[in-house]
Amino acid sequence: MIRPYKAFADHLRLAVRLTPNGGRDAIDGVELNAEGEAHLKARVSCVPEKGKANKALVALLAKALGVPKSSVSVVSGDTARQKILRIDGDPEDLANRIDGLVAD
Repeated sequence: MIRPYKAFADHLRLAVRLTPNGGRDAIDGVELNAEGEAHLKARVSCVPEKGKANKALVALLAKALGVPKSSVSVVSGDTARQKILRIDGDPEDLANRIDGLVAD
């Protein structure tokens, strides 16, 4: 299984490709980009203005992973579709939760 995240001592870094104004809030699995790097595909119904789509993404992932919204933050890609998120917590537990979300 390709993994869109990297584990660190106290957090995960998760690569995400966000589709704003996507009609619904959902996680659509994992795919590879042109460079062969894995990322989580997510869509939100919010428009990409004034950080609304990023806030919706943080809320979507926090709910899906069962962590507080304060544990999820965008570390790069604020205005891009490709983003890197930091998720604070036990990396092994978070990795298992992400793997469970995207399992076929």
